[in-house]
Amino acid sequence: MAKTMHCDIVSAEKEIFSGEITMLIANGSLGEIGILPGHAPLLTGINPGPVRLRFENGEEDVFFASGGYLEIQPHVITVLADTAARADDIDEAAAARAKEQAERAMHEQSAEFEYSVAAAQLAEASARLRTLEELKKRRR
Repeated sequence: MAKTMHCDIVSAEKEIFSGEITMLIANGSLGEIGILPGHAPLLTGINPGPVRLRFENGEEDVFFASGGYLEIQPHVITVLADTAARADDIDEAAAARAKEQAERAMHEQSAEFEYSVAAAQLAEASARLRTLEELKKRRR
């Protein structure tokens, strides 16, 4: 059995990552999922959150993905995300502000308030902050 598999992480704007990995861990639509080489084909939705890649040398890299799909073939994984970024590229202050704004909107609920929009914004901002926490844990 192969020790590695090819992984592509692609957002609507650009390719974020392309390379060989030994494991991928992401937030699928039914919960956290771990993928190893030779995994059965699968297509699942992506929930906002960290995507961890493990490499043959034992190192890990953390990305953020929100929306889209995770396609798994025996030797290739493709993350097709609406939004994706390297965890290092996430602006922590902006994510914290977005979370506060969404929480405030949900609390105030004005006449033009759309609960589903505010909830989605809150989920994405919280997921960005979780991704940064995951990155900080990996660096310790």
